[in-house]
Amino acid sequence: MKIIALILSILFLNYSFSQQTFTINGNVSNGDTNIELAQIIIKGNNKTTYTDSSGFFSIKDLKDSIIKLYVKHIEYSSYNKTINLNHSKFINVQLSERQKEIEEVVISGNLKEVSKLESITPVEVYTPKFFKRNPTPNLFESLQNINGIRPQLNCSVCNTGDIHMNGLEGPYTMVLIDGMPIVSSLSTVYGLSGIPNALIERVEIVKGPSSSLYGSEAIGGIINVITKKPEKAPILTVNLMSTSYLENNVDIGIKSRIKSRIKSKVDILTGINYFNYNTPIDVNNDNFTDVTLSNRISVFQKWNFKQKKNNLFTIAGRYFYEDRWGGEMNWTPKHRGTDSIYGESIYTSRFELLGSYQLPIQEDVKISLSANSHQQNSYYGDMLYSGDQKIGFSQIVWNKVLPRHDFTLGSSYRYTYYDDNTPATDQNNTNNPDHTHITSIFSQDEFKVNENQKLLMGARLDLSNNHGAIFTPRIGYKINLQKTHSIRLNSGTGFRIVNIFTEDHAALTGARDVVIQEDLKPEQSYNANINYTGTFYTKKDHSLNIDITGFYTYFTNKIFPDYDTDPNLIIYKNLNGHAINEGVSINLNIALKNGFRLNSGATFMNVTNVEDGIKEQQILSERFTGTWGTSFLFKKLKTEIDYTGNVYSPMRLPLASELDPRNEFSPWWSTQNIQFNYKGLKKWEIYAGIKNLLNFTPNKVNPFIIARANDPFDKNVQFSPSGEAIATPNNPYGLTFDPTYIFAPNQGARAFLGVRFKID
Repeated sequence: MKIIALILSILFLNYSFSQQTFTINGNVSNGDTNIELAQIIIKGNNKTTYTDSSGFFSIKDLKDSIIKLYVKHIEYSSYNKTINLNHSKFINVQLSERQKEIEEVVISGNLKEVSKLESITPVEVYTPKFFKRNPTPNLFESLQNINGIRPQLNCSVCNTGDIHMNGLEGPYTMVLIDGMPIVSSLSTVYGLSGIPNALIERVEIVKGPSSSLYGSEAIGGIINVITKKPEKAPILTVNLMSTSYLENNVDIGIKSRIKSRIKSKVDILTGINYFNYNTPIDVNNDNFTDVTLSNRISVFQKWNFKQKKNNLFTIAGRYFYEDRWGGEMNWTPKHRGTDSIYGESIYTSRFELLGSYQLPIQEDVKISLSANSHQQNSYYGDMLYSGDQKIGFSQIVWNKVLPRHDFTLGSSYRYTYYDDNTPATDQNNTNNPDHTHITSIFSQDEFKVNENQKLLMGARLDLSNNHGAIFTPRIGYKINLQKTHSIRLNSGTGFRIVNIFTEDHAALTGARDVVIQEDLKPEQSYNANINYTGTFYTKKDHSLNIDITGFYTYFTNKIFPDYDTDPNLIIYKNLNGHAINEGVSINLNIALKNGFRLNSGATFMNVTNVEDGIKEQQILSERFTGTWGTSFLFKKLKTEIDYTGNVYSPMRLPLASELDPRNEFSPWWSTQNIQFNYKGLKKWEIYAGIKNLLNFTPNKVNPFIIARANDPFDKNVQFSPSGEAIATPNNPYGLTFDPTYIFAPNQGARAFLGVRFKID
């Protein structure tokens, strides 16, 4: 009987243990804040729940004491851990943010700091890490791997250029530094090369007209260069790079601090950029330098004053000087301005000053001021171009946040002084410098319809002393489909006031004469775009981000240089018709947990002019552009490999005569680069690679690039009574000297080596 009782007891205990269940409780946070709606999954048990508003979760009736806990949230990296519930029944889970861009702050779309996800205007953000994948000595070249943006060289001799955005020429793109219109008009051609990369915190890009916020020149989009905040910058950064062409670049950033007697402090950030290239190279054997030689220095300094309540007070200044030249291989400075040996020699001296101050009052009111002086002394062969431009800008902005409303009201004043030695400032043989005054008032209101929808309405009124009143309204709408999925709709009008000689290098070089056919009117545009952005995450913490934008802009009064009517002239006029810029842009970003990154993009566009019922593709505008950049970190080797590149479809090119043997359209072409970056040293990085792996240059598909390179002063060209070049045995194609036929850089494959050093 005792034996039977013992057996029954054992069976009962086994049954009891077999029916025992377990409970797990826990909390999920990011270290500082509890995380709501994190999903809790017990693998193999079909048990799942979500955290409450305090980050707490609880799961009961678990049959196994050893479980696999999986926690995930759309904004954070996932969490995996095996847990023994006999030892622990309460667990604290700490998640880390998936990607910084989830909470990236942007300024360019709204004139104030807002979350990138919350901005009604789509803003693309590029950090120094993006630009490090393909290191360059200046910002102009750094933009070549951004989808929809193409740095365009405008001259084979002096290599001046501008930035094309979605097929529109450089003058349609406004370049800002810390939100101030510092780089514009005359300085667009030469000033982009002197912004020290060491001081750049990020670059914000808004594609599409932004005239209702920023005024003229923002009709195609804006590029806003945000410099680092001195208090958050490293103490010292040094970047040295050289190429097999013997191009040498030095970037230095230094942070310092001054403490005053009143216990306030001033943080100072100084950036110095020096670039030197002094080795003439002529690979295509036309007796002209393939690449412009340059000696350039840029010094930038930014002062941040610590104020009560952390109000903004910052002052910054920059000085830029460059001596560049290109031309025949035997040119020397003594030939400057003569007609014996051809050279294009450009001296540029530039000062900039900008500042912002937030008033010490209860309301959010900020005053911004900027001023710059740009002087250029250039000789294009024996043709002198001397330009002097001064710009003063002031702006006051008041932001007011109300229930469901985010209101902005502002006013600005811009004064531009421009003088040169061209017909632009010549009136009846008398020098007549241009004085432009533009007073503006603008406002916008972001109305929060509900938790997932926003509506923006804004307008700007500009009063110009030359063109009167110009009104530019704007409307935008944003709907969140999910936390990281949204659709944005934006529409509005824009305008642009033109100064020909500050924008078109072809007006200054070559043998074409410039003709201004009429009193030019401001350009007007009507635009609309739709944007979708979405981020997807997998259970293994891989992420995929998609950004798709459809854009359409209709121009009236468009001003364009007519190269086709007469090969000896550049005729500037308002288009007798209309122009259209339309297309679709797609960005795809992939990040895998093993360290692989892919950023790729493609833009399909159609940029056409319609005049007198005839539709024609715009010169130097491609129909397709693609970009990519991949990175992979080999952890054991402590080495990261970056492979970047771009590809362009054919574009129409400016021929110099009907007999010109050069191709009317460029071929499909691509530049590709590879970089190896060693990160095994504590404060150092060593990087090396090859640029233009395919060794593509424009001369490979043309008999020559520069027309009449053997006779740059047209001394042996015969002209008809009407002024047209005549075909002769010495000039079989009836050409005059013209270096403006260019669509890709003349530099072939080249190696580079660099080192970075940083003290935090």
